Amino acid sequence: MADVSSASAASPAGSEIAIIGGGCYGTFYARQLERARERGAIDFGTLLVVDRDQSCQAARELGTAPRRRLIVEEWGTFLDGWLARPRAGERSDPIGAADAIVPSPLMPHLMYEWLVRRARDRWPGRTVEPRPLDVEAGTPYDMLAPDGTRYVSFADWLCPTHCVEPGICPATRAPRTWEVGERLEELTRRLNRRRATAGPVLFTCRHRAYGVGMFDVSEVQAGDAAVARAGAVGSSTDVLVGTVSACHGASSLLHLGAA
Repeated sequence: MADVSSASAASPAGSEIAIIGGGCYGTFYARQLERARERGAIDFGTLLVVDRDQSCQAARELGTAPRRRLIVEEWGTFLDGWLARPRAGERSDPIGAADAIVPSPLMPHLMYEWLVRRARDRWPGRTVEPRPLDVEAGTPYDMLAPDGTRYVSFADWLCPTHCVEPGICPATRAPRTWEVGERLEELTRRLNRRRATAGPVLFTCRHRAYGVGMFDVSEVQAGDAAVARAGAVGSSTDVLVGTVSACHGASSLLHLGAA
């Protein structure tokens, strides 16, 4: 059984990488990152595998390790506590060790949900609510989910498992000429012509080592600051929020009513 603890427990010295989910993806990511650290491809202090089930696949298969912890909590509860902790500055070493998040391809739009909660705490007397992203991004795959999240992808083919999105696409065998983040920037400009829309606030997952992608907590903090700036104007505005990679992404609208 892996070491089970709560997010509020004292953290070991050094940076932390939080893997969202302890199922098949999280188990694979943990194995790969530990191999990468052993071989000098990446450096970090502790892996946190976050799952609400203390008997999840990662707990059953990975065993114990001195620099890995299983955090048994709901994802949103964990993020609220973990992201609220004070931290040092941004990552400066390419294989260095700022705190980071490894998202799961099957998770809900957690970072957007976290921004909604942050905005409601920041402006308790103001309307803060999700709004459906009802304008298409124009990617080959473009679907509006019932909860208002728009899922987009440049791939209209079956991507290889754990693809690192290299410069040469392994599916087309041609240069990858697209970036979801750029498309969401263009979408934000189009939305802003209809009604005030800020952003986009993007959490961009990039390959870091051994097939594992992540984004730094400094990127999350910058996104929260961008929402704060958009709301500080005081007028009604929307903020486009996306958790993306080069090829795929989830995008949502955060509506801030007039102060």
